[in-house]
Amino acid sequence: MKHQIKIILLLLFMFLITQIIGLIVIDAYSPITAFNPTANNATIPYGMEPPKVDANVSLLNIIVSLAIAVFIFFMLMKFKARSLIKIWFTFVVFITISIALTALLIKTFPEIGLRPDIIAPIIAAPLTFYKIFKRNIIIHNATELLIYPGLGCIFVPILNIWTIIILLVLISIYDMWAVWKSKFMVNLAKFQIQKLKVFTGFFVPYLPKKEAEKLKLAQKIKTQKSKTQALKKIKISLAILGGGDVAFPLIFAGVVYRAAGLIPALIVIAGATIALGLLFIFSQKGKFYPAMPFITAGCLLSWLISLIV
Repeated sequence: MKHQIKIILLLLFMFLITQIIGLIVIDAYSPITAFNPTANNATIPYGMEPPKVDANVSLLNIIVSLAIAVFIFFMLMKFKARSLIKIWFTFVVFITISIALTALLIKTFPEIGLRPDIIAPIIAAPLTFYKIFKRNIIIHNATELLIYPGLGCIFVPILNIWTIIILLVLISIYDMWAVWKSKFMVNLAKFQIQKLKVFTGFFVPYLPKKEAEKLKLAQKIKTQKSKTQALKKIKISLAILGGGDVAFPLIFAGVVYRAAGLIPALIVIAGATIALGLLFIFSQKGKFYPAMPFITAGCLLSWLISLIV
């Protein structure tokens, strides 16, 4: 087991909550759902409403856009353009949180007198500031719960079941190559954490049992110099789950939600969560694993189960 069981449960809980929030946000903006074909819901604000195009064309556009984004990010990393990357992060975080909060306000307060799309950015602004520039671990993970629902609702309307399956398979293949072969995803995670002090995904630092014991011993040292030296030797472990590992299964669940309804979407979410949990349980310490192949397998298997049920 790569991490302590309580850390694994925390990551799984945040993953699951994000998927549920994602369905709520998607429902707020989806014009048509299988169980409510006459729905007349809100459009995605801030000019982020996706164009109405063929799903196959959308898939190609998404693949090309992802490839361009990865290339741009690689070049920015290579030339150490950290300020530009932070500006990019700040914009994406602010917009996606605002989109998600707008949807949640619409769902929670349908009769509210003020416009949710005006209230949401007011709340999103300080959350974005503390996430990017103050690096508060609680704010970081709390905002991650909103970012991927805000991002997912943009892509769900332009995909269908078969295009999202193809996308998941391609992303899984890329993830395996980027983690096991090129090490790009590993280096990307290290660059974000060590250089940018920002990470796209869930991020939980913790002390393993042995290190916690070292901390207790260090706190008993009376001389400040010796205590400082002892504290420097303590190694903090990091449990991380990349943003793509959260966003892509959410998009798949959202597409299933629109096509087949709530129960099949919940089955897909359960399958993805179980697959991720099994990966955490059977993974080994000190090794990096591509999560998407396992999550994709869980998504597809649970989707097939939903067809039978």
